[in-house]
Amino acid sequence: MIKEIVHDIVFLQQKALPAFPGDRQTALDLLDTLAAHRQECVGMAANMIGVPKAIIVVNLGIMDLIMFNPVILKKKHPYETEEGCLSLSGTRKTTRYREIQVEFQDMEFKKQKQTFKDFTAEIIQHEVDHLQGIVI
Repeated sequence: MIKEIVHDIVFLQQKALPAFPGDRQTALDLLDTLAAHRQECVGMAANMIGVPKAIIVVNLGIMDLIMFNPVILKKKHPYETEEGCLSLSGTRKTTRYREIQVEFQDMEFKKQKQTFKDFTAEIIQHEVDHLQGIVI
């Protein structure tokens, strides 16, 4: 189901709670909402649709990847960039890393560990920041 985008900074600054198998519907809602905003958005965190759970979805170009409880384990090669956010107006400067290693749970809640680079890594870092209550 397509959900409204949250713009309330106080809500967005709250840390997300751990996700559990009962939260799969939120992940599906995130997929639907991301698809509805495909022209202006490449990733979303559950708090952006009003659910304070540790769930993100990231567009990988050919598919969208759902991550439950993502944790960035390693970061390499910092750089400065400017990002926008569907929950905010304008862009803001931030530091990101060109390569990251992420541990997360998939839709079956099986642990995964993957390395992501470049723009995909940037999207994941942005969404994981949302889960920490960090708004760029």
